[in-house]
Amino acid sequence: MRPEKIGRALGIGLRVAGRIAGQRMAGGAQSTPAHSATTAQAVAAAGVRGRVDGQAAGRATAGVARGVGGFLRPFRRVGGILWLEVTGAFFLLPVAVFAPKLWGTRASWAQGPDHRTFLLTAGVMAIFLYLGVSSFWRARKR
Repeated sequence: MRPEKIGRALGIGLRVAGRIAGQRMAGGAQSTPAHSATTAQAVAAAGVRGRVDGQAAGRATAGVARGVGGFLRPFRRVGGILWLEVTGAFFLLPVAVFAPKLWGTRASWAQGPDHRTFLLTAGVMAIFLYLGVSSFWRARKR
């Protein structure tokens, strides 16, 4: 059973128990068949009323969620753009950090003692450059 159904069932049960206790306190502790029928009708009516109240609460909650979503929509768009720009800046940081190493090993790009370092640095820089530029490009498209 889902938590919202458990809460609804408990709420209905508490309301019914409260009504029954109130009726017994007001009318005395008479236990007649008519009283039992009244109690059964009260339980059935409370169940229907609780379900209707739950549906109305669900509609109200959906309306509030739709209203808040409409209010926050422009902020979500701006926040998404800002997130892409910040991410792009962080992706461009390794490019700036590895650039001096690439420049220092540029003489051995084809062969030499730093050939492997040059290729690895160039590969890492290419990946991060692509990620940074594409992040800014996506932010501009939004």
